Amino acid sequence: QLQASGGGLVQPGGSLRLSCAASGFTLDYYAIGWFRQAPGKEREGVACISSSDGSTYYAGSVKGRFTISRDNAKNTGNLQMNSLKPEDTAVYYCATVRDTLRKRLCHPDDYGGGQWGKGTLVTVSS
Repeated sequence: QLQASGGGLVQPGGSLRLSCAASGFTLDYYAIGWFRQAPGKEREGVACISSSDGSTYYAGSVKGRFTISRDNAKNTGNLQMNSLKPEDTAVYYCATVRDTLRKRLCHPDDYGGGQWGKGTLVTVSS
């Protein structure tokens, strides 16, 4: 199971930290991805990190503002979001998939065979 937390209401320019806690399995061999879906839009990959070499992917719209990390000892993944913008408003999901079972690091379809947590709502508004 995956449990995402940390969403909420924040003003433009503010920060939030999302966490994704895994239970019932260890994340050691799993890529961790953060995806988001805004109303009327498709789900998109925001930031993802592999388990094998720690390589990361960031969507262009969040590069330089968001940082993904993982703590295998705590069995968690995190997404630090800074300089938030209204267009970052969305439901954010964390997902995992075994690195050996995915082709792309951060495409939602590649995580279809893995685990998805319930979303957490991030609202950026003044």
